[in-house]
Amino acid sequence: MTTHEFNNNLIEMKSNLQRFAMSLTYDRESAQDLVQDTYLKAITNKDKFVDYSNLKAWVFTIMKNTFINNYRRSVKENTIIDGTKDLFYLNQPNDKGGFISPESNYSESEIEKAIDSLEDEFRVPFRMHINGFKYKEIADELGLKIGTVKSRIFFTRQKLMLMLKDYNG
Repeated sequence: MTTHEFNNNLIEMKSNLQRFAMSLTYDRESAQDLVQDTYLKAITNKDKFVDYSNLKAWVFTIMKNTFINNYRRSVKENTIIDGTKDLFYLNQPNDKGGFISPESNYSESEIEKAIDSLEDEFRVPFRMHINGFKYKEIADELGLKIGTVKSRIFFTRQKLMLMLKDYNG
């Protein structure tokens, strides 16, 4: 296949490539970029195309692989590695407007006082739960049934919401 035939065949595929790019990106601008990248890669790698094989399949494969590689690259670029203690940065809210931090209405010590004022049968399972223990682990540790643990944690949350009702808004 001559270069002229190759280029003409590529140009004839433009509408098909655009539709396929839209199905991958769902964004007109990104689809146009993907089509351009595909054209560039197809033209620069023309020597790798085997004559009289399926040009359309070859070009669509280039587009699909380009899309996948771009997606993987964007995911990697947007990954945050947080080396801080307790993953401080990852636990910060992204939208500052819709999130009220506990420090805005109550200090941590006020919340701790509310938890400490609870009876042992509620406070102990609740503290274990907020420290990362699973219901089953709490039940085994305290010699309780799992249903009892779940209900005590639920009732503890209810009591704390009443005690800290100003915090709820």
